[in-house]
Amino acid sequence: MSKILIIEDDPAIRRVIALAVKSAGYQPVLECDTGDDGLTAIRRERPALVLLDVMLPGMDGIEVCRRVKSDPALATTAIILLTAKGEEHDIVTGLDAGANDYVTKPFSKEVLLARMRAALRKDPTAPTGTLALDGLELDDRTHRVVCHGTELKLTLSEYRILELLLRNRGRVFDRGHIIDRISDGEKFVTDRTVDVQLVGLRRKLGDWARHVETVRGIGYRLT
Repeated sequence: MSKILIIEDDPAIRRVIALAVKSAGYQPVLECDTGDDGLTAIRRERPALVLLDVMLPGMDGIEVCRRVKSDPALATTAIILLTAKGEEHDIVTGLDAGANDYVTKPFSKEVLLARMRAALRKDPTAPTGTLALDGLELDDRTHRVVCHGTELKLTLSEYRILELLLRNRGRVFDRGHIIDRISDGEKFVTDRTVDVQLVGLRRKLGDWARHVETVRGIGYRLT
């Protein structure tokens, strides 16, 4: 499952956020209380998403965001800013620093989880358009997949899995990460569901499915 990092200096707020995130099935959930420690944790743990308080002791959240997004090795990390400030200037500053989204305190659990699902569902830095490999083309704008001239009728989950693998060729994704991609955070999607989706996807891909490799004990990748 994708790592979630919470950087918040108020222990009570941090505890509430952690409980909300864990209750939605996200694991593991990591916690830090300063910007400096948070930046170190991001570099070490490579979380999929960071819930980042703006007002932090030492390095503030805006600076943490800038440093993460300016580092090519970390730039795809999704960041949601948590701020008690709702003024337009603060929102613009955060988004200009590279944040994917923001949530103004106080916020509801449902709103926070919805923003998290949206941030994890799609890499905002990834270009839209056509992805192609060995006779297969996936058009992100129309959600059409054509393989050797034949359009494939994929389910939404099959499409999302294929898009994820195409955008990250050679990278191994465990079942937890794939669940995040296809489920929108719903807990009823299981490891077994992922395997079933891959069986259906491979069947529709035909001979092209040789590019989809099972990494035993871990997950899947595109070769």
